[in-house]
Amino acid sequence: MKSSNELALRQEKIRKLMIQSDIDAALITCNVNILYTCGQVLSGYCYLPVVGEPLYFVKRPSGLRGPQIHYIRKPEQIAELLKEKNIPFPETLMLEGDELSFTEYSRLTNIFPSARCVNGTPVIRDARSIKTDVEIELFRKAGAAHTRAYNQIPSIYQEGMDDRQFSIEIERIMRLEGCLGIFRVFGQSMEIFFGSVLTGSNAEAPSPYDFSLGGKGLSPALPGGLNGTKLEKGNTVMVDLGGNFNGYMCDMSRVYSIGKVCEEAYKAHQVCLEIQSEVIAMAKPGTVCETLYNKAIDIVTKAGFKDKFMGTKQQAKFVGHGIGLEINEAPVLAPRVKQELQPGMIFALEPKIVLPGVGPVGIENSWVISEHGIEKLTLCPEEIINLEMQ
Repeated sequence: MKSSNELALRQEKIRKLMIQSDIDAALITCNVNILYTCGQVLSGYCYLPVVGEPLYFVKRPSGLRGPQIHYIRKPEQIAELLKEKNIPFPETLMLEGDELSFTEYSRLTNIFPSARCVNGTPVIRDARSIKTDVEIELFRKAGAAHTRAYNQIPSIYQEGMDDRQFSIEIERIMRLEGCLGIFRVFGQSMEIFFGSVLTGSNAEAPSPYDFSLGGKGLSPALPGGLNGTKLEKGNTVMVDLGGNFNGYMCDMSRVYSIGKVCEEAYKAHQVCLEIQSEVIAMAKPGTVCETLYNKAIDIVTKAGFKDKFMGTKQQAKFVGHGIGLEINEAPVLAPRVKQELQPGMIFALEPKIVLPGVGPVGIENSWVISEHGIEKLTLCPEEIINLEMQ
């Protein structure tokens, strides 16, 4: 495995944060972080010292070549190989404490008994929150593919469909456009398949998962998203399927209607578009995340929809979130979040309102922040599209 300039840049971002915390080395093994530091998913470990070349200790797949590649059967061999290379053991070692099981974390700490082991998950997530130019370009490509797929949605609607049938046809389009299907989420209690399609009263159903809206789901085994509700005249349907076309999770929601819907729905949708416009106008480097959330709450409160904002029976307490190799990265646009926006951050803004008896309205787009402004990555029409008129 060759360490390209892009991988070296990503690793250097982690190293700078390690230096700030007096960390000598990192041992990285979780899939998303391995993908970030190694350029591919593999079973094994990336040993990243503050000074010196990274080493890759690989169990699978076979066939990788390079001076930094070392095949192992078990992690205990890492210590042996470091000794052979006369590489000093770290005094402080960073492990993915928020992601590893207790058993694996304990096993890895025992490999370096003299080291002080610290949780490195926040360090890596911090590094990943600022995207490189290469990552931003991958997002642009993902956004374009996501847009191509969504532009075809009106053509696949058929009268009498339920939300599952509708979603299956959209998922098929997404796959044909290159979507990988897997929807990576940070947190052991966060699960989702492809995303959600919500219509009618199902949009009000609370879910145990910390997403913007819930949905009952098809089974208690996965209680979120579509549940077999028929697409009825006078109802809205929101499509929020994750755009993982190259590993990076582009995020977009669009709203459709079955025939004409009530005037309140069009009004509420316009409020969400206003929130998007006002928040994005404020979203510059140095802006505090909480400030953007408060702006959204101020607008929706004045419009009279606060009790229906981001849900009814259960309301999400954020209006946007960072995206990357996982769908829920930093920054988070939420109360009490004092983090400031920085160039290179990419986030999804998703103001949504749920109307009982009608369904959800609102918008979600993906945005990248630069020194010079903000760029929208998902460029589909944003009005409520009547599927019966297509």
